[in-house]
Amino acid sequence: MRWFIPLVIPAVLSGCAVFQQTESPVSPGTEAPTTRPEPRPEATATETVEVGAAGQTAEALDTTTAAERAEATAPSGGGSALGQTVASLGDPTEQGFWLKTPLVSSETEGRVEAASGASVNVTLIPIDGPGTAGSRISLAAMRALGLGLTDLPTVSVFKG
Repeated sequence: MRWFIPLVIPAVLSGCAVFQQTESPVSPGTEAPTTRPEPRPEATATETVEVGAAGQTAEALDTTTAAERAEATAPSGGGSALGQTVASLGDPTEQGFWLKTPLVSSETEGRVEAASGASVNVTLIPIDGPGTAGSRISLAAMRALGLGLTDLPTVSVFKG
């Protein structure tokens, strides 16, 4: 036991140096320089925005044809209003014009209208949740509505 104490004491005391306060590199009365993050550029539906794990662009992921876009944006009007929902971008690799929403109980055809008045014909797909929950919209539908891919717009949903 006598040999143990001389070996342990230096090891314990050397560890105490780690806990000593060091002097601040900033003198009293001055502030340390602050590094601030750069703001993100605003993304819009017409810009090239990287999405997905592979960093693919929205244009590369949206493989809808001009004919499909024309059909989806053809004026249809009418239909019964189901309500409004906050829409976020759904799976960008899932093609087509669709809205996954708790506002419907079965898959049906419908229409989504943005605050700008732009509208797109979509397939309404039911998801679990209260009617006040948000919805997920396809990449093609977001682009057709002229919405930014990072936006959370409130859209009106119509059935039929």
